[in-house]
Amino acid sequence: MRRFQRGLVLLTAALATSSLVTGVSSAGELGRTRAVIAYTEYGIPHIAAKDFDGLGYGYGFAAAKDNICELANTYLTVSARRSAHLGPGGQGNPAMSEAKNNLDSDLHFQRINDSGVIERLLARPAPQGPRTEVRELAAGYVAGYNEYLKRTGVRRITDPMCGGADWVRPITELDFYRHLYAISSVGGQGALAADLVRTQPPSTKDVPAAGPESAPKIADGLRKAMGSGELGSNGIAIGGDGTKSGGGLLLGNPHYPWQGGRRFWQSQLTIPGRFDVAGGSLLGLPLPQIGHNADVAWTHTVSTAITFGLFEVPLAPGDPTTYLVDGKPEKMTAHEVKVEVREPNGERRQVGRTFYGTRYGQVIGSAFGVPTPWTTTSAHALRDGNAGNLRALNTWFELSGSRSTKDVAAALEHTQGVPWVNTVAADRAGNALYSDIQVVPHVTDDRAANCGTPLGRALFPGTGLSILDGSKSSCDWGSDPGSLEPGLFAPSRLPLQQRRDYELNANDSAWLSNARAPIAPLPRIVGTTGTQRSDRTREALIATEEGLTGKGFTPSSMKEMLYRDRSRTAELAAADTAKMCATFPEGQAPSTSGPVPVGNACATLSAWDRTFRLDSRGALFFERFRNRLNGLRNIWQVPFDPNRPVTTPHSLATGNPDVQKAFGDTLAEFRDNGLPVDGRLGDNQAVTRAGQRIPIHGGPGGLGVLNVITSLWDPAKGNHEVVHGSSYVQVVGFSGKACPDVSTIMTYSQSADVTSPHFTDQTRLYSQGGWVRGRFCAADIARSPELRVVRLR
Repeated sequence: MRRFQRGLVLLTAALATSSLVTGVSSAGELGRTRAVIAYTEYGIPHIAAKDFDGLGYGYGFAAAKDNICELANTYLTVSARRSAHLGPGGQGNPAMSEAKNNLDSDLHFQRINDSGVIERLLARPAPQGPRTEVRELAAGYVAGYNEYLKRTGVRRITDPMCGGADWVRPITELDFYRHLYAISSVGGQGALAADLVRTQPPSTKDVPAAGPESAPKIADGLRKAMGSGELGSNGIAIGGDGTKSGGGLLLGNPHYPWQGGRRFWQSQLTIPGRFDVAGGSLLGLPLPQIGHNADVAWTHTVSTAITFGLFEVPLAPGDPTTYLVDGKPEKMTAHEVKVEVREPNGERRQVGRTFYGTRYGQVIGSAFGVPTPWTTTSAHALRDGNAGNLRALNTWFELSGSRSTKDVAAALEHTQGVPWVNTVAADRAGNALYSDIQVVPHVTDDRAANCGTPLGRALFPGTGLSILDGSKSSCDWGSDPGSLEPGLFAPSRLPLQQRRDYELNANDSAWLSNARAPIAPLPRIVGTTGTQRSDRTREALIATEEGLTGKGFTPSSMKEMLYRDRSRTAELAAADTAKMCATFPEGQAPSTSGPVPVGNACATLSAWDRTFRLDSRGALFFERFRNRLNGLRNIWQVPFDPNRPVTTPHSLATGNPDVQKAFGDTLAEFRDNGLPVDGRLGDNQAVTRAGQRIPIHGGPGGLGVLNVITSLWDPAKGNHEVVHGSSYVQVVGFSGKACPDVSTIMTYSQSADVTSPHFTDQTRLYSQGGWVRGRFCAADIARSPELRVVRLR
C-alpha cells in the first residue's frame, strides 16, 4: 500500500511538473500561478513560469529561501548603509569591492549612487540599457525576494547571520541594478576602491611625482591583486573531432570563494516552448553565467585583459584642483559624499568625504597601495572600462537562447556586456569556441608607447596597465566603429577562435587556447604572446591532448580528468626533489636553522602519485616546499622556450643552494609542528561546516592542479582550511539524444544558511568524489526521487 501511495504521489507530481515544464500552451493553464518550482536532489530548483516576470519571481523567492542573509548583505553594501548598521570598522564586503572597512565601502558606493550613472544607463534602450526581458526578470526577481521576506519575516529567519537584524529589508529594482553594476566594475573601480576613497588634494608640502622607479612596485601590486586567488577558472571545450559521440563536450570549472556573497547558485529557468536554460549564476543575478541549454554549453574564465587605465594630468600653477588639457584649464568636479555612521555607543553621525573628478575619471592617489601622488604639479585619474557597462545580463540572456557556438559569438558581439572574462563554449554540432570578446579599453601598443607617461611606458609592457598623458586630448582612449561604447575595442579587434578539436582557457592569455593553433598577435592590454604559461594551463593542455589521443572524450572521462587531481608541477619536479633528498650528506638537509634529518621524506616523495587526492601521501609536504620556491630565481635547469611552451620550463635545479635550503626549511616546519611528512592530504585539508571538518581533495592552481583548492595554512594545527577553489562545476556533453548528458557539483552546496539541509550536502558529496546528475529534460525532473513541487501564486 505504501509503495502504491508513493507511486501515486510521484506520478501526480511528475504529471504536474511535466505539464508545467513542457506542455503549457497558454497563460490560462497556469491559472493564478506566477511560478512553479520543482525541487530535485540537493535542493536544486527547476523554475517554470509563463513569462520572464514569473521566472524572475520564482528565482528571487527560491534564492532568498536558500541565501537570504548573503543577499541582504549585498544590498546593504551597494546601498552604502554598512556603517549605519554595522559601524564604520569591520571588513567591507569583499564580494563587491576591495574597500578595507565599512566606511570606505559606503563612501565608495555612495559616490557611485550619487553620480546617477546607474539611472542614466537604465534610461537607455537596449543594447546599451537592459533589454525588455531582462527588465522583466529584474522586476520579477525583486518581487519574489520581497515576497519571501514578507512571508518569513525578519524575526523568523533561521540563519544566525542575519535573523532579526535591522539591516534586512525589502529591496527595489535599483538595488538589483546596483548589484549588477558592482559585479561588472569589481575588476576596475571596485578593485581600487580603497585607494579612491582616500585620495585628497595635496598639502602645502609637496611630494615627488611617481616616476619609472615606481613601476616594479605597481606591477607587483597589480600581479598580487589580479592573482590574489579570489577569481579564476578552467574552461575546456572539446569539439566533435575529439569526442566519442561526435558532439561537443564542455567542462566549466570556475574557482571562486567558498564564503561570502560572490557565490554561485544553481537553477533551471523555463518558459515552455520559449526559453529553457540551466546552470550556475552569481547569487542574485537571475540568469546562468555558467550554463547550458539543449544545444550549447558555455563557461567563463577570468581574462588577462586589463579593463581600466590611468591618466596623468598636469595641474594649473597654484591650483591643484584645476588641470590642463591641450593647454586649456579644466576645473575638477568636486563632490562631497556623506554617509551615516553608527558609533559603538549607538550615536549616529554623518561622515563626509570629497571626491574629485576629471574628464577621464576619478582622481586616485595610489594604485594597489603604491603611491601615484597627487602633487602640486600633477595628478592621476582612473578610467574604468566598465563604468558604463550595464549590459552583462543582456549578454547572458542571449547566451541562454543560443543554439550553436556561432550564436554564442554573435551574442558576445551584439551585446558587448562581458565585463572581465573569457568565454569557452561547445555545441551539439561538435564545435568548440574560445572568445575574449569583453570590455577592453582601446589602448593599442602604439598608443601606450607614444602617449604613455615615463611611468606608463615602464609599466605597460610587463602588465598591460596603461598610464597615458592626460594633457593631450589626442592621448585619450581610441575607439572603433563597431564598439557600442566609445573608448573600447570593437569585438572584431578581440580574440575569437572556433575549431573542431578543442579550445580552452585557464586564466592565461588567448595565445595558447589551442596549442595546435596559437592566437597571435594580441594587443598587450589583452594579453601576452610567446610568454611562459602557468602550470595549470600546461596541465589543461597536456590532459586535453592525452584525452584526444584515446578513443575520444566522454562526459565520464572529462569528470575523471578533473577529479584526477594531478599536479603538473609535481610531474615536473617531484622526482627531482626525491633524488635531491637522497643526495644530502648523512641524510641531513640544509635549512635556515641548521641541518635537519630527511627522515622518510625521500621515500615518501618517490612513492607519491603526484596527485592531491584525499589519500595522497606527500602532497602537503610538496606543496609547502614548492611554496618556498616562489620568488626564487633559477629554480629550473631548462628555462622557458617560446618554441616549446607546453613542455618548458622543466627539471628542478637541485644544485641551487636556495632550492636545497627551501627543502630543509620545509622539513623543519613539519618537524617543529609534529606533522608527518607522509600524512594523508585528507587528514590536513578540509573545510569546517557547522563545527564539522569535511576533508577536501584538490590542490593549488599554482601547482598545476585543475581542480583548484586554495586553503589557509595553520602549521601549528597542521590544518589547511579551504577558503576558495572549484565552485559550481558542470560537465555537459551532446550526442544524438535530445537531452544533454549533464553532471554538476556545487562544492560548497546551495545554501549559506547553517540551518538548511542544503548547507553541506553537496560538499560531502564532493569530498567523496561524487557528482549530481543533471536533470534538464522534463522526464528526468519528473523521475527525481526527491521531487517536491512548490507553486507560487
